[in-house]
Amino acid sequence: MKLIILNLPRNFDEQSLALLFKKVGNIKSCTLVIDKETGISKGFGFVEMALAHDGESAIKELHGSKVGDKKIRVKPSTSE
Repeated sequence: MKLIILNLPRNFDEQSLALLFKKVGNIKSCTLVIDKETGISKGFGFVEMALAHDGESAIKELHGSKVGDKKIRVKPSTSE
């Protein structure tokens, strides 16, 4: 299950994003969207969970949780 994670702190990196979601279940991939000009995170990314059950658990456990001073949003991604 592919998830989109929104409202991440700009100083968050892919390794931190992966660690956050590995606490919930196995992940297949993790991508943080980076601004090409500045090299800084755009504040969102994608995590693909190995199993649909893990994705559902990640949404329940992490949606609305605080990362730094921001409340993140976790929902199913509609992109392929």
